[in-house]
Amino acid sequence: MILAGDVGGTKTTLALFEPRAGELLPIRDETFASHDFPSLEAVIARFLGSAPHPPIGAACVGIAGPVVDGRVLTTNLPWLIDERRLAETVPVARARLLNDLEATAHGIWALRDDELFVLQPGVSRRGHVAVIAAGTGLGEAIVVDDGRTRTVIASEGGHADFAPRGELEEDLLRYLRKEFGRVSYERVLSGPGLVNIYRFLRDTGAAPESAAAVSAMRDHDPAAVVTELALHGGDRLCQLALNVFVSIYGAEAGNLALKTLAVGGVVVAGGIAPRIVSALGAGAFVNAFRDKGRLASLMETIAVRVALTPKTPLLGAARVAASLV
Repeated sequence: MILAGDVGGTKTTLALFEPRAGELLPIRDETFASHDFPSLEAVIARFLGSAPHPPIGAACVGIAGPVVDGRVLTTNLPWLIDERRLAETVPVARARLLNDLEATAHGIWALRDDELFVLQPGVSRRGHVAVIAAGTGLGEAIVVDDGRTRTVIASEGGHADFAPRGELEEDLLRYLRKEFGRVSYERVLSGPGLVNIYRFLRDTGAAPESAAAVSAMRDHDPAAVVTELALHGGDRLCQLALNVFVSIYGAEAGNLALKTLAVGGVVVAGGIAPRIVSALGAGAFVNAFRDKGRLASLMETIAVRVALTPKTPLLGAARVAASLV
């Protein structure tokens, strides 16, 4: 039996898997609100104490934050997590901590074809793969393919400086700089980032704010409200915000593909993409992805797909945990 986890700023999912004949059979999983717990160890204690289970041989947890020397101070949670303490808590002989996008990159190889939505078919070939995922934050990872093996490289590319591409995005940068000082891509490409775009468009008069949006945001997550009203409510301001978000998302996915020469493809993962797949597929994302000047023809050959299952990082952590047994 192995324990796998996916820790995000909003929720934490833990699962038990049983390795059998080269497959990982899911036994039980449970999702918890991260901010309801003082530590990861407290979440694990709740999960493992809720039902009997066979001995656990190894554990791996993907976490939103930079993992250095087996330790991480989570970006959007006040948790300090250590591999040795994780091993003692479970307890197991071996435990690993991964950046959440590192776990996601391991997990994409476990996805079926029907769990991937094609934005751009590109050319089928081996090569480096780039993974980008907007959710509570923005994560990026690289899969290096040397023709024989694949090696996953974690990054904190989501915290790189936001680079506007035109007057509207330049105004957006100035607007956010007044509030945050430095502006990273995560300030734009994330759940809070979508709300930042919405506020910018509202405050600069791009469209009036509707009473329905104001009312819904009092009781619900503002990013979810913007998404719902953009896709299904006909709200003009929400639609504009989502359109800007999607275009910037495509541009940054293209930036990552260029920096890594990801001719093996780009996978768009994270919690937001599956909810807005119709908007991602409408054209603005791919147009921005391809719009790379003299390298536009290369960008047209790179396959771009959306990971539809939110459990991709959990599957990746499970695959790594199984390798530790």
